[in-house]
Amino acid sequence: MDTALPDAPPTLSAPPSPISFAEALRFWLKLGFISFGGPAGQIAIMHTELVERRRWISEKRFLHALNFCMLLPGPEAQQLATYIGWLMHRTRGGIAAGALFVLPSLFILIALSWVYLRFGNVPVVAGIFYGIKPAVTALVLHAAHRIGSRALKNRWMWGIAAAAFVAIFAFDTPFPAIVLAAGLIGHFGARWAPEVFALGGGHGGARQSYGPALIDDDTPTPAHARFSRAHLAKVLGIGLGLWLLAMGVLVATQGLHGTLTQMGWFFTKAALLTFGGAYAVLPYVYQGAVEQYHWLSGAQMIDGLALGETTPGPLIMVVAFVGFVGGWLQQVLGPDALFLAGALAATVVTFFTFLPSFIFILAGGPAIEATHGRLGFTAPLSAITAAVVGVILNLALFFAYHVLWPHGFNGRFDAVSAVIAVAATLALFRFKVGVMPLLGACAAIGLAVTLWLPLLR
Repeated sequence: MDTALPDAPPTLSAPPSPISFAEALRFWLKLGFISFGGPAGQIAIMHTELVERRRWISEKRFLHALNFCMLLPGPEAQQLATYIGWLMHRTRGGIAAGALFVLPSLFILIALSWVYLRFGNVPVVAGIFYGIKPAVTALVLHAAHRIGSRALKNRWMWGIAAAAFVAIFAFDTPFPAIVLAAGLIGHFGARWAPEVFALGGGHGGARQSYGPALIDDDTPTPAHARFSRAHLAKVLGIGLGLWLLAMGVLVATQGLHGTLTQMGWFFTKAALLTFGGAYAVLPYVYQGAVEQYHWLSGAQMIDGLALGETTPGPLIMVVAFVGFVGGWLQQVLGPDALFLAGALAATVVTFFTFLPSFIFILAGGPAIEATHGRLGFTAPLSAITAAVVGVILNLALFFAYHVLWPHGFNGRFDAVSAVIAVAATLALFRFKVGVMPLLGACAAIGLAVTLWLPLLR
């Protein structure tokens, strides 16, 4: 059902009619299929649809919810959808909005991961990935710049970023340790220099009105969104119970050291460390999935990020690719059920990655609705975000190494990949080319090079 606003100005004098759960369900499903562009693009889509066009929620309430989601570990766009769905239609609305934001991406990535593993050596597929890999390197470098331009507001933040880079590059410090150290610096540093660690408001303020909204600035908080200790205990109990139930099933069927059990535990920890977006946690996922557990190779990790960039949904959904490849290669269901093994592993990884996000919103939402003032405890997040810049820069160097020297420094330098990487970097920084056009162009170039270059020799 199309709920677009008519052009006639008089309709702006009254809020929209109440939205049924079925109508909201159709919108959240649609959003799951069109949420390209990373968190910034996804938040922009939700703002356009929910604030400007449909007027389901006011600008001020939208930004208030977004500020809360920015403070949490996990994908902020998915959490924002969960928050708004919960505010409108109680717990079932939040679960539906958050799940439908993720499920289309999960199904698409399972299909693409199967194609990748089954036909990855076919010249056409190999050529496409040959062109996309240098573009992914440029995208990671651009992400470091984008986050850094917002987070590195003073020399102290630059120092934290530099220290984080040295820690992970030179000493291979685990990502959780970097996050913990940065958080402690922010916590104690705010006591003597609060202005240094003040969280920047990257999304602006609520300055524009699009007419009365269904959930407006002065709309009373609905009964289900009011804080109570009983509700908090209930949500935390159910959330922890679901985690224990899922982990118990894995331990009973796979054993304590089984691949799926290890994935469940590892991605639970990863879900609690995704401050600063998906790019921030990718080094941790790399350390665990590639170096510690050997679920996939470094080159496959780059390919997975390329697939994640080309599908809707949160970029952190790249973990579904990691799970699929790990489940397939580890043959968790035996050698005769490789696809089912990969699909099951991808589903397990997605469940454990996103369960904390639902708990954070459903448990913390009522406390946030109790006040529309400024959120506290932002100093640790500011320091963590600064550290994330250094970590992402290290990730960009890691990707560049694998792309430009695919066989190590003792092997040949891939000049064609270098040219594609430089061109992609210029396209992002100088000409502001979008992610999808960039990946499409680089894929076409990679395909042309791999198909035609042998003919010219």
